[in-house]
Amino acid sequence: MTPTLPPPPPRYVYPGAEAAQPKQAANSLWRETASLYEDVKARRLNDLVTINVLENISGSGSADTAAGKKSSVDASMDTLFGLPINSMSFHDRFNPLSPSVKGSMTNDFKGSGSTTRAGNLVGTITAKVVEVMPNGNLALESRKEITINNEKQILVLRGMVRPDDIAIDNTILSSKVSDAQVFFVGDGIVQDKQKQGWLVRVLDTIWPF
Repeated sequence: MTPTLPPPPPRYVYPGAEAAQPKQAANSLWRETASLYEDVKARRLNDLVTINVLENISGSGSADTAAGKKSSVDASMDTLFGLPINSMSFHDRFNPLSPSVKGSMTNDFKGSGSTTRAGNLVGTITAKVVEVMPNGNLALESRKEITINNEKQILVLRGMVRPDDIAIDNTILSSKVSDAQVFFVGDGIVQDKQKQGWLVRVLDTIWPF
């Protein structure tokens, strides 16, 4: 089963009622629309920008812990109300009037652990501008689905970019996407074969050892 993915962006995005009206001064020829003298960089709703996905993430960590504790106690009373304790004994091995305590405890603990994770994703996807922020930043959403022999590969990328970071050829690196959400999952026979059977998953959940 394919993991939960965000819904695809709408085919077309429409601005609000106020933003839909062209911004122009009275008796002015200038309009907030595309011009033959502008470059091809995305800057408006429904504009497209190509994202070069180049993500290489790795991390590792280790920890070692050692702790120990040892304690002992040996206490006894020789006299009680001025009388020797031995004279009050009812038995050679047991004297209820002799408050003596003796014991010892040893506690040792040692633990260690390590973790390593690495991931690499390279690809290209074209995203759509779904919102233009008041400061000019662009919110992007994109989705690409490729199906080969009933095996589907899904790449989803969402985030926000600065127009200044977009290159002159209307491309941008994924490392310059803020609040980026990248999903690359598969759905098909190959994906299903990588999963454990349902009975094994149930036993792993309820097995107490």
